[in-house]
Amino acid sequence: MSRWFEIKLWKRIFIALVLGAIVGFFWGDGAESIRWIGDVFVKLIKMLVVPLVFLTLVSGIVAMGDPKRLGSIGLKAFILYLFTTASAIFVGLIVGTLFEPGSGVDLSSAEVREVQQSIPLTERLFSIIPENPIAALAEGNILAIIVFSILFGTGIILAKEKGKIVGDFFLSASEVILKVTHLVMELAPFGVFALIAWVTGTQGISTLTNILVLAITVYLGCLIHIAFIHGGIIKFFGGLSIRGFFKGIIDPQLVAYSTSSSAATLPVTISSAENNLGIGTPVSSSVIPLGATVNMDGTALYVGIVSLFAAQAFSIPLDLMDYIVIGLTTTMVSIGTASVPSASLFLLAAVLESIGLSAGQTAIIVGFILPFDRILDMMRTVVNVTGDLSVATIVAKSEGELDIDRYNR
Repeated sequence: MSRWFEIKLWKRIFIALVLGAIVGFFWGDGAESIRWIGDVFVKLIKMLVVPLVFLTLVSGIVAMGDPKRLGSIGLKAFILYLFTTASAIFVGLIVGTLFEPGSGVDLSSAEVREVQQSIPLTERLFSIIPENPIAALAEGNILAIIVFSILFGTGIILAKEKGKIVGDFFLSASEVILKVTHLVMELAPFGVFALIAWVTGTQGISTLTNILVLAITVYLGCLIHIAFIHGGIIKFFGGLSIRGFFKGIIDPQLVAYSTSSSAATLPVTISSAENNLGIGTPVSSSVIPLGATVNMDGTALYVGIVSLFAAQAFSIPLDLMDYIVIGLTTTMVSIGTASVPSASLFLLAAVLESIGLSAGQTAIIVGFILPFDRILDMMRTVVNVTGDLSVATIVAKSEGELDIDRYNR
């Protein structure tokens, strides 16, 4: 048993992922019977999301000691997130144009599915101010929790000596919740095994033949974005080792791939940021939760590709202005997208409408993709999580909150 724990966690997760794919491939629909193991793991890490965000964000602000630094960190993070999202859309449109995944596609077998309209951006932004902080915590409204945590942490700093006891409590509590995260992560290999076996068994690789070109286009676009955009940010903005960065984020990438949820991966992302990359708590506890909510690189890239897929499938010609409209609309609707599996499919109504597709055509596209979306969603979630960590790393470097020795180890 001790040998098992001596193996690095990411290696154990990777072994579980490969074995799960093999078992699912041969077991088929029978793999549904072990899905509950993966569901238990996901519920455990989701259980940690709210207390982790609240406790670590408050303690991170207390550790800053100066509320002005929060504005500096937040501004840098938001600008970088906008840059990576815009880059993702650009990569998606380029790859989608080159591969033309929708050309010659037969949509006759698609099951029509009505798509709800996405929440308007103004309404989404207004909801970040919680009327009841306790209710926001209970509902898991991450943006509202972030706003309240920032105000609460700032209040502790401004209270000075009178707030010291409360500040010390949150510093201790954040350490405790991180230790609990480490305990839960020991179950990751078993959860990943069950989830991948279930996905492969019930939505096996053979089912992708209907959308093979689209799947290849999405995966290739995601890999290009991760390697060149996020890798480029680390190298040219931070002057850091690309190899060190990607070695340090394997754990959250593998968990993101198996769970298809940025929110569910959040505890692992924060833990890896601090322990593997050496990102200081003031940055990891503020930038990463914000990124898990507003940074949707993979979603933006995917929606861009699917928009072209839909236009090509219905033989709708697009000009330069249509490409610009897709880019702007996708940027607006991707901000604050729910960090749950297949959420991006429900953004398509707004984007496809902007290039002239009817509600009926959108319903056909969603119905055609939905049966295979889980496998596509897994990869774009990896992009989202990688983006959270690359931005957090650069912000930490610029703020002097990056332990270079730990990063290089």
